[in-house]
Amino acid sequence: MIETPSRLIVGCGYLGRRVAALWLSQGSRVWGLTRSQERARELAALGIHPLIGDVSMPDSIPELPPVETLFWAVGFDRTAGSTPRDVHLLGLGRILDRLPPRPRTILSSSTGVWGNDDGAAVNESTPAHPSREAGVVLLEAEALVQSRVGDRGTALRFAGLYGPGRLPRLEDLRAGRPIAADPDSWLNLIHVDDAAQVVSAVTAAPAARSLYVVSDGVPVRRRDWYAHLARQSGSPPPTWDTTATRTRGADKRVDPGLLFHDIPLRLAYPDSFKGIDAILAAANL
Repeated sequence: MIETPSRLIVGCGYLGRRVAALWLSQGSRVWGLTRSQERARELAALGIHPLIGDVSMPDSIPELPPVETLFWAVGFDRTAGSTPRDVHLLGLGRILDRLPPRPRTILSSSTGVWGNDDGAAVNESTPAHPSREAGVVLLEAEALVQSRVGDRGTALRFAGLYGPGRLPRLEDLRAGRPIAADPDSWLNLIHVDDAAQVVSAVTAAPAARSLYVVSDGVPVRRRDWYAHLARQSGSPPPTWDTTATRTRGADKRVDPGLLFHDIPLRLAYPDSFKGIDAILAAANL
């Protein structure tokens, strides 16, 4: 008799819920840890077994089921009174302490761990020099996963997620507000549905590596991306506030070639222009 895979998602938000839906469709039993009763009811309605607790507060974390897979996808809530270290490092350690030894662990990390601002290409072998606290902590979280679960851990450095309900700066474009960025800098993106497929595929891979860069593999200049979004949404052409260039993030082109080499994947949205068009068409925007 084949046992039902058991999986825990900490951070059932924009990406986590889509990963949960995939795993449920594959016959897994999925738990989701959340901080609120309201969110717990939403998860239960989706077929996810809810658990209530705050990873930054040890006494609030409930007894966890003996799952074989952990997906850590916690977003940082600046209004919650915790620091990135409280959540992404100490909180992750607390969860691993309460699970059976060496669960298959997938960490949602970020391409923000690279501090590059010269437009160069980066991949898994490029040294990371994060310039922000969140990037520093995520890099330490990646190291924590490797120290705790070894070859059963994989960090996924996600490029920017976009998808239904999340088209960056769409409301700014519609209102004619300037975009605070360098129009000639690079955007690296992946549709949230494709990101969920990556999590599922990497989890199932028998020999996944400890680190993968995750994007659609088609970097695009911000100038071109926002011009396309403006045209397709019937918004005014974008304008720019370049005074904020160096405070709004680094400039780089991320290369997910290793992921696509190792893992059999076919993206539904192989570039973000196709993703924009599909999202706007589905929403009649």
